[in-house]
Formats: sequence, C-alpha cells, structure tokens
Amino acid sequence: MIRVSFESNEGINRLAKVITSRIKMHGETPLVLDFGSIQPNGSLLTNTFPQEIPKGQYTLCRHLTYGKQGETLTWVKKLNHALSDPEISDAIIPEKMRSLLPGDRVLVAWVQDEAVVIDIIVSS
Repeated sequence: MIRVSFESNEGINRLAKVITSRIKMHGETPLVLDFGSIQPNGSLLTNTFPQEIPKGQYTLCRHLTYGKQGETLTWVKKLNHALSDPEISDAIIPEKMRSLLPGDRVLVAWVQDEAVVIDIIVSS
C-alpha cells in the first residue's frame, strides 16, 4: 500500500484550496431576489429553483393574504354632520390588494433556503 502525503502533493493541495474557496463563496451568498409564478395547485415555481415548492412550504408577506377581490376587508364609519349617527359601510378589497391566484407572477426573496413571496408583479 502506498501512502500519499497531501501536503507534499502540489496538485491535491491546489485542488483542496479551490474547493475550500468555493465552499466559502457558497456559504457567503447574499440574499437573492427572484421571479416566480404561482402554479394551478398553489405551488411556487421560481426562475432559479427548478422544483415546485408546495403551497404551505413557502412564506407570503401578510398583505398577500387579505382575501379575494370584492370581499369585505373591514368596515368604516362615515361621519355625516347632518346626522347624529355615523353611517357604517364595508371597505371592499380592490384588485390591487387581493390574495395570490394561480398564474400570478411574483417577486421572491430567498432568505437562506426559504422562499418568501414579496408581491405580485404586474405590467407597467
């Protein structure tokens, strides 16, 4: 059996340095922004990660969970100085504040290994 000393073998030593530097670069990767789309089953498919992330295994910013367009978000009191009682009415969720739907293009932030859907992307 032949024993090889890694310290004395210049090629293996150089390879080890390259591997070490690549591991360090990968570990120091900053946060990444990405685009993605919501699939018909509610999963998320991003441009940089080739696998669908099932619904419930990615995170959403809170404003993407308000509800469907046309549903009541909250109620408001309208003050009418002519009447003694305030008028109460519903505040309806507009299109721009609705929850995610299949087919939506989204902005995704990668925080370590977790995908966080920031917002829906729309055309200018």
